Amino acid sequence: MKTLRQRENRAGLALISPTLLIVLAVVVLPLLWTVILAFQRIRLLNVRSTGLFESYTLRNFVTVFGSPGFWSSIGTTLTYAIGGTVLSIALGLAAALALRKPFRGRGFLRSAMLLPYVAPVVAVAFVWEVMLSPQYGIINEWGAGLLGWDRPIAFLTQRETTISLLGMDIPIPVALLTVIAFEGWRYFPFAFLFLLARLQAVPAEFEEAALVDGATPTQRFRHIILPQLAPVIALLAMLRFVMNFTKFDDVYLLTGGASGTDVASVRVYNFITARFDVGAAAAQALVLAAVLMLFLAVYLKFFAPEPEDKRS
Repeated sequence: MKTLRQRENRAGLALISPTLLIVLAVVVLPLLWTVILAFQRIRLLNVRSTGLFESYTLRNFVTVFGSPGFWSSIGTTLTYAIGGTVLSIALGLAAALALRKPFRGRGFLRSAMLLPYVAPVVAVAFVWEVMLSPQYGIINEWGAGLLGWDRPIAFLTQRETTISLLGMDIPIPVALLTVIAFEGWRYFPFAFLFLLARLQAVPAEFEEAALVDGATPTQRFRHIILPQLAPVIALLAMLRFVMNFTKFDDVYLLTGGASGTDVASVRVYNFITARFDVGAAAAQALVLAAVLMLFLAVYLKFFAPEPEDKRS
């Protein structure tokens, strides 16, 4: 006769079995298949006829590391991920601070803030392409009429431009900054929701006491609000960095990876569609995952909040 502990263990296993099967089918098996493909010379034409125990090789990684633009694409990916993360969190924080206090129409504005995040990416990317068009875009029209631009700027097709500052010519990556701006605008509602929820949980007595003591708004933000938001900001930075580092659709829809926006995920796509090299695409994906895991390890080691039991 089975003991109570054995029956509880069996019931627990039965409850988590559906989740385990889903994770196995959706995460583990595709990951193992990607690792196998990365060590085999597989083209798109013979992928169906290739078995699990074919000859393994490191030539795919040699192809990836030796391909033109590989290291620059890693740098572009890091710039894009960090820039999009910082911008989205900064915009989300500004929106959360502006809409934390009650006023007429606050509910409508809070709902409107979610529009960039919930709108289909194809639709918003098309709107941005129209707005930024050098032929008929409203941004260039405003720039020419209000800012006195000499000629329209091709935001999505111009790799870089040069500006003179203090006697120095500084190159500005136009297309890359544009897709970073799009990333920050599209995903700032994600940060807005997290930060607004944490702001509403901050005790009002803290700010009231600081106000009585004569603290300025800047001092209240720096010494009261920001320390309360620090754990949420750290979590948001990690989540947004991971999402931006592997982002594909936004960049591809706006620029196709051209004009200095060749991020690593677009290169994975190009290995399959342009070169029909499935093995090299899988190897590039593994390299991308390894770089991401390295940054996550640094975050968990130095920046992740400590558990409550360790603090005590």
